[in-house]
Order: sequence, then structure tokens, then C-alpha cells
Amino acid sequence: MSRIGKAPIPVPGGVTVTIKGLDVTVKGPKGELHRTLPEGVAISQEGDSLLISPADASRRSRERHGLCRTLVANMVEGVSQGFTRKLEIIGVGYRAAVQGKKLVVSAGYSHQVEMVPPDGVSFAVENNTTVLVSGANKELVGNEAAKVRAIRPPEPYKGKGIKYEGERILRKAGKTGKK
Repeated sequence: MSRIGKAPIPVPGGVTVTIKGLDVTVKGPKGELHRTLPEGVAISQEGDSLLISPADASRRSRERHGLCRTLVANMVEGVSQGFTRKLEIIGVGYRAAVQGKKLVVSAGYSHQVEMVPPDGVSFAVENNTTVLVSGANKELVGNEAAKVRAIRPPEPYKGKGIKYEGERILRKAGKTGKK
């Protein structure tokens, strides 16, 4: 049995969980998330915690046990606290701004790159070079942060580009002149 899957999921106050078969809906102060779990797992609510267990002893059920527990735990955490990814923009003239809901990034191209966030995700910019991507759905927040980073990934020679906070960029030595 999965070590991760065995752990119960605590449900904080202000969060309600509705279970209908394999459909799980979680509502909280940050929003509402819905997910249909795959076949082979069983979910039950006991007091202020959720338990996920494999429906049978098949390999398929055991494989999905820990995954489903983590997905539901992320839903509970997302509607109660939310998720945030922080990106840093490094480079002369590289900056970002929020116009309405859109994120506008100047990253050395002949034009500015505009990104419209999907429902449930929001962009914020601190001092022109730090972008915050936040929302209740961890998957959506991570995908949008990856799209922002893909505008100008960090390059290995000068380190210019958009990187995650705390990401280490492996640096390379540049060309050496003739001697």
C-alpha cells in the first residue's frame, strides 16, 4: 500500500467536501474545484478528514492510490490557502506589467508579449521584475508559470531571461580570444 496514500487528508474549517461516487467537489474561501477520480480508488469522509484507499488489490488500483490522495490534498489546500509561483526576470530592459488582467512582458523581442490568464489564475507584478502567478488549482498555476518562463527561458552565458525563484542556472564559460 502507498505510504503517501495511507495518510488521511485533514479538512480545515471553512472547507466543504462533497463526494458522489468518484466525483469530488471541494469548496472553500479561495474558490471551488471539481475532479473525477479514476476507477480503482475509493474515497470516504470520516469527521474532519478524507481517506483514500485502493478499491481492490490490483496493480492498477495500487498505482493510482497515492496519486489520487495527492490530487485531493492539493484541491483542499488550494481552496483554503491557494498556490503561488514566483518568477524573476533578469536582463537589461526586461520587465513585466499587468494591464487589467493581462500580463505584458518585454523580454528583448521587437514586440511585447501579452498573456491572458485562464479562469482561476491571476498575475501580479512586484517592482517590474518579479511576476507572481497565483490561484486555487495547483496544476493551472504551474502551467501558467511555465508559459511565462517559456517567453524567454534563462540562457547559460549571461543568465538573462525569466526563471523561477530559487532556480539555479548552470553557467557556461564564453568564448576565449586567440592568443
